[in-house]
Amino acid sequence: MEKTWTPIPLYTTIVEILTKKGSLNETELLKEIGSKYKNISIRELNNALMKLEIRGAIRVTRLLKNKRMIELAPNV
Repeated sequence: MEKTWTPIPLYTTIVEILTKKGSLNETELLKEIGSKYKNISIRELNNALMKLEIRGAIRVTRLLKNKRMIELAPNV
């Protein structure tokens, strides 16, 4: 895992992608983020998703055992 500084935080990029694309599952979101952030890990994605969910910006629901649906919260 390479640590490089980017001018736009990961959580801001996640909100921008969800605003443009709507609801995405975890795999689709990771593909979209991969175009801007080359070496992002699942752990980094989970940390950013958890921060956004705690702040009330997104809603994460479990579809199957290993699949989650990520969507913007209604108030955002």
